[in-house]
Amino acid sequence: MMKRLLAAAVVAALGSTAAFAQQTYDLKFQSSDTSGTAAFEVQQGWAKHLSEVSGGRINVQMLPVGSIVEYNETLDAVGAGILDGHITDSSYFTGKDPAFALIGNPVGAYSTAEELRGFFDDGGGKELYNEILNPYGVQFIGAAAQTAEAIPSKVPIDGVDDLKGVKMRAPEGMVQSAFAAAGASPVNLPQSEVFTSLDKGVISAADATTLATNDSMGLHDVAKHPIWPGFHSLPLNEVSMNKAKWDSMPDDLKQIMTESVTFYADDLAKRIRERDEMVAQKLRERGDVTIHSWSEEEKKKFRQIAQDQWQSFSERSENAKKVFDKLTAYLKQEGRL
Repeated sequence: MMKRLLAAAVVAALGSTAAFAQQTYDLKFQSSDTSGTAAFEVQQGWAKHLSEVSGGRINVQMLPVGSIVEYNETLDAVGAGILDGHITDSSYFTGKDPAFALIGNPVGAYSTAEELRGFFDDGGGKELYNEILNPYGVQFIGAAAQTAEAIPSKVPIDGVDDLKGVKMRAPEGMVQSAFAAAGASPVNLPQSEVFTSLDKGVISAADATTLATNDSMGLHDVAKHPIWPGFHSLPLNEVSMNKAKWDSMPDDLKQIMTESVTFYADDLAKRIRERDEMVAQKLRERGDVTIHSWSEEEKKKFRQIAQDQWQSFSERSENAKKVFDKLTAYLKQEGRL
């Protein structure tokens, strides 16, 4: 009898150990950022933090852009289980559904990462995005963002009226359409040609990237009237994973995973903002650069112009219409539209 009880105890213990082992997840995530950038370093820090707070039960291998698939192929790769997850700009998948453009980078909607995260956390954006992503076999865990992109300019631009006739670099799509509607003359140029084009006067301003990155490219040596803080382009940096793997996780690990994404979002916004602010102070001390900061009234004017582009995208799919309705209702509620 005792032997049978001991044997049963051993089996139970082994079963318990096996169950615990099954709750350990080794995940492969790919980023849309390159190795060595500040954003990728923050993502590596998130992976380390997640392993620590989960007691080693969730271990993420963070891979830079292009490691396994191209940057615009990660949605399918995550859904198919080739990757376990990704951290990326959602608008890369606009070709699959215009809704990704509206939810990923609605031009003019946000001025800060906190404003963007507010839509997902408090405005129903998270639930809506999972409605869109789940059919692809992907689960949206949470939203993050860097700072809004600045605009290096050779001429003072203090509001919408000052955009009229300004020849500026703007990528194709919603960004270009919004600036054209505001009266600017957009030019489609690769990022690699922005410095030379500003220097030679081919363009007078550019939709480029964050203030700190623009400065590292030397843009403020030739464009001494940057618009900052940015107001027009602030892409969603989504953290998502394979839905089947997410569904297999126990509730405590799902909670840990969700809270870790909040940690990542806070850290990313803080680190990138600090870099921008350091560069802004340096530019002020230079004396030959004037930073132009738009008033809330002017930003609202631009949003109203950009909303026509949102409307255009909203008519292209049922999901895009849902995003448009949810986003505009939230921005009106917040007094930003």
